[in-house]
Amino acid sequence: MYPAELTLPMAKDLTDFGFEGLKSANEVDEVIKNTEGTVLVVVNSVCGCAAANARPGAKMAVQNENKPDKLATVFAGVDFEATDRARSLMLPYPPSSPSIALFKDGNLVHMLERHHIEGRSAQMIADNLIQAFDVHCK
Repeated sequence: MYPAELTLPMAKDLTDFGFEGLKSANEVDEVIKNTEGTVLVVVNSVCGCAAANARPGAKMAVQNENKPDKLATVFAGVDFEATDRARSLMLPYPPSSPSIALFKDGNLVHMLERHHIEGRSAQMIADNLIQAFDVHCK
């Protein structure tokens, strides 16, 4: 587990922007499986080389006209139960952090794995998500 003084500012970067921080498997199920419409889930991470652009990319993307109905986040290495449950709903993709998933009516419809995020600018990440939002979030 990472120290709270390290992860709290990274978590707040998303929760202060309107992402709901999920802490348990039940909360993940409630938000993803029981939401009609779309849910964006960010698996947050301390990894500076990828998460540093994933968070701003996700925040930029949700300013698009077409955007998910709900925004949620789990923190890898902190919210163990919630992260494990979210990742189980992201199969067949292997666990990766950071990662960003878009669900529609409880089904995974778009996935950005770490290798899609690492080395990309926040704008490139946002552009990828916006394309998915324009298809699935109308």
